[in-house]
Amino acid sequence: MSTIPAGRHQYILSLISKNGTVNVADLATELEVSELTIRRDLDQLAKNGLVERTHGGAAARRNLPIEPDYLQKASEFPSEKEAIGRLVATLIDEGDTLYINSGSTTFEAIRAIVDLGKKVTIVTNNIDAIWLCKEQEQIRLILAGGVYRPRSHSVSGSLSSLIVSEVYANKAIIGVDGFSLTAGLSTPVLEEAETTRAMIEHTVGKVIVVACGNKVGVVSNFKTVSIDRVDVLVTDKNGGHIIEQMETREGLQILIADEKN
Repeated sequence: MSTIPAGRHQYILSLISKNGTVNVADLATELEVSELTIRRDLDQLAKNGLVERTHGGAAARRNLPIEPDYLQKASEFPSEKEAIGRLVATLIDEGDTLYINSGSTTFEAIRAIVDLGKKVTIVTNNIDAIWLCKEQEQIRLILAGGVYRPRSHSVSGSLSSLIVSEVYANKAIIGVDGFSLTAGLSTPVLEEAETTRAMIEHTVGKVIVVACGNKVGVVSNFKTVSIDRVDVLVTDKNGGHIIEQMETREGLQILIADEKN
């Protein structure tokens, strides 16, 4: 077997493509090199965006190049999203100012916050928030106006980012299309990435990412922020299982939403 790094890398990628995952110890034995060498190989492949590092190995990186339709997304994993929303709502305090971006999971977070009757300020580009908050006097709703995008039920772009730049929130609830420990948060739409990035940059407290398991380990086209800007990930059981296989950074809190609660 080739001891040249490029040859090993190609072989490792072929195994991951075939099996989905690889193990450091098995690769070291098969390629007749040290486990340290294999770890360096996997670290380099992860750095190049070709794999996702896991505990003891690596896994295939899942890509999401096409923006799904909002109604399609809303129909997927409804009970998981509702559970995530309920759990996130318990992290919110009276008087909080919140950034909440667009998405079907963040929509459920807004719904749960409304249901708890908490008095908060919500700054969002999620158009459907109007429907949820229109008769809620305890909610101060600020829309980050911009160009309306029917496909995502949101507004985004330079006007949204300009409005966001004038407000500092003490918490952010962020939905994603991709959550990767190496590639960070990502989305298939540049304007959405810019608006969400502005929200995170103007949050002085915790950044809470909400994502079902189908978004964990996924990389989309446009990076929003690196994973080190995230304080909490709220996900479902499937997402928790995927995260368990990854080498998470210290300080990242993982909360698993239970559909039964």
